[in-house]
Amino acid sequence: MRLLVILGALVAGVIAGHRPVERVAVGVVQHARGRHTVADRVGQYGPAVRARLTPDFERTGVAWPPRRITLVGLKHERRLEVYVGDGRGPLSLLRSYPVLAASGRLGPKLREGDRQVPEGRYRVASLNPNSAFHLSLRVNYPSPDDLAHAWAEGRKGVGQDIMIHGSQVSAGCLAMGDEAAEDLFVLAAQAGAQNVAVLLSPVDFRVRDLPPNMPPAPAWMAQRYAQLRTALAELPGFTPLTTAPPPEPAASSADASPSP
Repeated sequence: MRLLVILGALVAGVIAGHRPVERVAVGVVQHARGRHTVADRVGQYGPAVRARLTPDFERTGVAWPPRRITLVGLKHERRLEVYVGDGRGPLSLLRSYPVLAASGRLGPKLREGDRQVPEGRYRVASLNPNSAFHLSLRVNYPSPDDLAHAWAEGRKGVGQDIMIHGSQVSAGCLAMGDEAAEDLFVLAAQAGAQNVAVLLSPVDFRVRDLPPNMPPAPAWMAQRYAQLRTALAELPGFTPLTTAPPPEPAASSADASPSP
């Protein structure tokens, strides 16, 4: 009965134009499945994650849990690199994961529905233990800088709900597969989401520059790309993936839901 009441309220919200149908559907499914806390998920997946990552932590010499994490999403390379540190010394590369799906093309996210993965320096704003895509980390897009540029250019509806999540489909997010999402979720939860930085770059500026056929971007992106070059150059070396990323599954037809 309670679920029917909630469903009715959500449908009314759609009729009033408050939320897209896709987002309402996700909310109803999540309620039906039951709600979990971040601690619930850490208890559920933490032991397996710790077992998978222990050899990597031993190699880096960083104690579990890390005090600092930097996630580096490379769009062209379709790779997510995880760097960890103890809060005192430099970061160390823990592991690289293939990005299983990421919609859009090279270039920044400018508006809702453009299906773009943002580019720039961000942070993890929160963790969603009840994601429609297994587990997810919410990136703080739009950042204050994104909003300032949108205001200056008269752009409205810049989009939101950019996630790093499980599953293998994406619309403006990074889909990592469920096991990788468990690793990232537990790491972020143990370190504290406020201690997780996110660099989203069109290419790995350590090994290549922007392609000559790069789509046109706003002039202010030149400074943002310079900042990404500097941030990437400060990270330690990495080991590229030895296999090509898998083909990208079809993306969904709308921006990410508010609870992916």
